[in-house]
Amino acid sequence: MLELRGGVVVPDDALAWRFSRSGGPGGQSVNTTDSRVELSVDLARIPWSSSTQQDRVLERLRPRLRDGVLTVTASEYRSQLRNREAALVRVGALLDEALAPPGPVRRATRPSKASRARRTQAERQRRATKQLRQRPPHA
Repeated sequence: MLELRGGVVVPDDALAWRFSRSGGPGGQSVNTTDSRVELSVDLARIPWSSSTQQDRVLERLRPRLRDGVLTVTASEYRSQLRNREAALVRVGALLDEALAPPGPVRRATRPSKASRARRTQAERQRRATKQLRQRPPHA
């Protein structure tokens, strides 16, 4: 069971674990242990507090979803237990970030008169520098 912000709890039956052999370091046991962890979360099985939370998560995680299932892999540790913990932490962070309320709306602003003057002055300076780099005309 995984607790998220907004009172959302991911039940164990929404999680699916798969294990496989991991590449990288591991010594003699690297070819015999299934230390790579793949954690899949079926978002349809999560009891959301509100439909806006569900819509927000589905919208923000859309590129990572396959048929409504979020999948995360972890293989940076040699032990399966530590990779399981890493995968759970990753899923929790992804879902928490997706559940976060939207930030404040950006107000459009215009550059100040002084900043526009500085920019045009810098452009003139660059133009003059590049003029000096050119080959002089044949006379």
